[in-house]
Amino acid sequence: MLQSPIRLFRFMGFIEGGSLLLLLAIAMPLKYFMDMPIAVRIVGSLHGLFFIVYILVIAYTAFKVRWFWNWVIGAVAVAFIPFGNFILDSILQKRIEKE
Repeated sequence: MLQSPIRLFRFMGFIEGGSLLLLLAIAMPLKYFMDMPIAVRIVGSLHGLFFIVYILVIAYTAFKVRWFWNWVIGAVAVAFIPFGNFILDSILQKRIEKE
């Protein structure tokens, strides 16, 4: 399944992007509206771990595929935008289909 660096990057992008959405859409409302700060502690910690792994996968992919810096910077930037990883994934999918 994860034979190529691009597939690994896409997979980790889904994990990291999904954890950001869980943090923003579920854990934070639980903390502020239901007085359950443990939700943010758990989901936030997992998201932090996934973010670190995502950054390491970006470095690995950039090295193996010889990405230009604009791809590396873009991959890091979309991690801070909700749904950003999913948009980048669709752009990558279109580029892969062209080749």
